[in-house]
Amino acid sequence: MRHRVAGKKLSRSPSHRRALFRNLVTELLDHEIVRTTGAKAKELRRWGDRMITLGKRGTLHARRQAASVVRRADVVRKLFDELAGRYAARPGGYTRVVKLGQRRGDAAALAVVELVDRPGQDGGKGGGGRGGKPGGKSGGGKPGAAGAKASGGKKAGQGGGDAAPKRRRAAAG
Repeated sequence: MRHRVAGKKLSRSPSHRRALFRNLVTELLDHEIVRTTGAKAKELRRWGDRMITLGKRGTLHARRQAASVVRRADVVRKLFDELAGRYAARPGGYTRVVKLGQRRGDAAALAVVELVDRPGQDGGKGGGGRGGKPGGKSGGGKPGAAGAKASGGKKAGQGGGDAAPKRRRAAAG
């Protein structure tokens, strides 16, 4: 039985698991939204909440503890200067996990981890970036491709490259 055992192993060695979550929590605090698998998202929520709690403490010791986990100094500054003030009145629950559906290649459950009350977050849009809208089937590229066609022009990173992968998928399937 796993009584009082915190954290998930995720079939990784302890050093690999620590490196994985250090990278993920750094990106979460920097971009304020991260897309990953469901199991990693649930564990990342614990790491992210813990870092924001350290930021709210604001002491030198808390800053050094956060710097031992977060990979970049500019993200540590953002954590203590910007995020700590934003969540000063909130007693916990700084992150949200939104399930996206299954990944196309291996049917892994995908989820978005995002900071609650982040700027640029509209009530009904549910995110931004590559996450797509909550409740979408694959969180994939079809809505973006349709938007590029509707606008009449090609956006950066979309357009000419979209046609070739569609043909390959159709031929392989």
